[in-house]
Amino acid sequence: MPPKLLDHSRSGRRAAHLDSCGVVARPALWERLGAPTRAVVLSAPAGSGKSVLLRSWIRGASLADRVAWISVGRGEKDPQRFWLTVLDELRRTGPGSALIRPLTAAPDLDGWAIVERLLTDLAPLQDQMWLIVDDLHELDSAPARQQLELLMLRAPASLQFVLATRRDVRLGLHRLRLDGGLTEIRAEDLRFSRSEAQKLFAKAGVRLASPTLEQLVKRTEGWAAGLRLAALSLAGHTDPERFAAEFSGSERTVADYLVAEVLDRQPERIRLLLLRTSVLDRVNGELADLLTGSLGGERVLRDLAEANAFVVPLDAARSWFRYHHLFADLLRLELRGTAPEEVPVLHERAADWFAGHGFPAEAVRHAQLAGNWEQAARLLADHWTALYLGGQIMTVHALLTAFPPAMLTSDTELALVAASDELTQGSLETAEQYLEQAEQQSAAVPDARRGRTQVLLAMGRLQVAWTKGNFPDVPQHAQQLQALADAPSPSQPGLGDDLRALTLLSLGDSENWTGQPDRAESHLRQGGMLARQIGRPHLEFRALVHRAEIDLSGNIARAAERSRQAIDLAEEHGWTSEVPFGLACMTLGSALAWQGRLGEAGPWLQRAGRVTSAQAAPMSAMGVEYARGQFALGRGRADEALAAFRTVEQLAGRLATPHPLTRPLQAWIMHALVRQGDPGRAERVLADLSDRRRGRGEIRIAIAALRLAQRDPRTATEVLAPVLDGSARVGWRSRAAWCGSALRRPRPGTVAARSPCSPTPRSTQTTQRPGTEVSLRPSRSTSPMTG
Repeated sequence: MPPKLLDHSRSGRRAAHLDSCGVVARPALWERLGAPTRAVVLSAPAGSGKSVLLRSWIRGASLADRVAWISVGRGEKDPQRFWLTVLDELRRTGPGSALIRPLTAAPDLDGWAIVERLLTDLAPLQDQMWLIVDDLHELDSAPARQQLELLMLRAPASLQFVLATRRDVRLGLHRLRLDGGLTEIRAEDLRFSRSEAQKLFAKAGVRLASPTLEQLVKRTEGWAAGLRLAALSLAGHTDPERFAAEFSGSERTVADYLVAEVLDRQPERIRLLLLRTSVLDRVNGELADLLTGSLGGERVLRDLAEANAFVVPLDAARSWFRYHHLFADLLRLELRGTAPEEVPVLHERAADWFAGHGFPAEAVRHAQLAGNWEQAARLLADHWTALYLGGQIMTVHALLTAFPPAMLTSDTELALVAASDELTQGSLETAEQYLEQAEQQSAAVPDARRGRTQVLLAMGRLQVAWTKGNFPDVPQHAQQLQALADAPSPSQPGLGDDLRALTLLSLGDSENWTGQPDRAESHLRQGGMLARQIGRPHLEFRALVHRAEIDLSGNIARAAERSRQAIDLAEEHGWTSEVPFGLACMTLGSALAWQGRLGEAGPWLQRAGRVTSAQAAPMSAMGVEYARGQFALGRGRADEALAAFRTVEQLAGRLATPHPLTRPLQAWIMHALVRQGDPGRAERVLADLSDRRRGRGEIRIAIAALRLAQRDPRTATEVLAPVLDGSARVGWRSRAAWCGSALRRPRPGTVAARSPCSPTPRSTQTTQRPGTEVSLRPSRSTSPMTG
């Protein structure tokens, strides 16, 4: 039988109600409750499952006869009543019934006397027993708390204490903590995991799809009462998936619970602060004072956090806070119901505060929520460059989608921001339409904002040129941006160095793809150093990505190292869905493959393909598909390789100018066809090439492979000879790939052929004798990125 409960504060009835949907076994927490320490403290908000956990532990460990449980009445101030209740409950236990003498109330009987008598009676206690004090935060008597502390320190070791409270209570627990005699279980420990939530719903007869369950656990933050109330509401619901997806703090059962257990318990001043600051996703003391028109907001927020009143600190200094998701839902519902006219005013005040304190994204969002669209548009235009260069691309996208669609075309600056956003989302055509419209409207922009508009235009043109692969235009737009950055009165105050860094990166990337790797490396190095100096990790990340791409053509180990550095930066800052991250994964995968680390390379190339969208960045997608095709070819998957190379062909057709990667592409296609066992189609590819193209080193190697497949080693040797003596140059972007083509050791009487990646100097060229046999079949150490 469970122990008898004295339910002064109705916590027993609440627990029984929430318990009605089934109890989930939590053995890890049970073990901590039964730890051999003097005391266990459960400190967590209302509805965190403290009482349910204790009941299930008592049942599971068969402790009903050895547990005394009391629930403190709301605002209990009478030490005598409290201690007489403790004494009576201890006497109801098996071990206590034979030791503890009965005692009745008397005018001259105080708590100290009762505790001393208890200590005398308990002195001979041998059997293990527990005293559970539930709702300890309601004990509003300093003497009673001091007396409890005395009992905990002097009682025999066989009596253990479990204290359940909504907030930390001032007891001398630091002594126990230092001596290792204290076990603490807090809100984060009591949160339900996904698997525990699944078991809870199963006991209530509710089955939810995995994504819906995940969303519900996230929304409730694992809060036990929220999940139990959801389970009760979902049982027998006609559309449980929809209900779970829309579940919030405004749902009736949750709202009633939070109002009764949290909001109605607060004084009017604190209630007002909670309601007015609920319009914020995060709040500090200064903002709280601004929105309430009073002082002391920070102290109130700290006290609420310490009281586990659904207020969560966000930093170590406890200066920023947020409200539990469901509690925030309830507060906003209450505010809209009691003072709807205040809501836009509060948002406008918040927008001004965030704009003035360097939080542009939050400023824009609050201006939007206030319905002040002109202010929101100006704020976004003013701060877009900083947001973009800071890597907050998805933040900008979310802000843009909140504007009325008509504003994106009627407002020149907003149209320019929308053009950039469309490029990142993969719609080049729409981006160009926005850019063209903004250019037509730019003459009407007021003089005070013209410089800012010029910066937005220059950046938009630069992005479009890069996306289309129009490398000749990139330097022109980059230099225009540089001129704006160097202007005596900069159009973007405080962003001169940011724009210079962006210019250097743009120049370096275009030079990389136009066959100027040395100049590219210099500009990228300067841009990366400047980005680090000015604290722009996103620009530093992009510089690392482009430098790693250059390294692929000559220093594979350094390419891998720089790619890993870029990946680490992206993962640290949350940029793993961006195109440059896909390029970093591609470069790392390629480098690992050329090092022969195939098992490591494959997953990185797959990840690159998932991140890099052909719609958003056709040029980058080309590079990824190219690397995947080379890798597949090296692994003997000719069909997969050919499909990848054909994709490269299609993507190349979308670019404004010929891309360097297309020069050796036909050679790779021929290799794939030869490996596929289709030399006839390889011949047709060869027939479509001009004599000049056939003379390139990459094509000659592909022809040699084709002739070997046709059992014509003599012609293969003749075709390959100019590659081996260096007269037929292998392109600088392909050399690293061809370097993996180790030639098989020739039979006696044949002449060894040098690798095309280290051509024989003309002064020491070796003449191939007729009949010399060479093979392009990879050796065991051959890189998979070979022809």
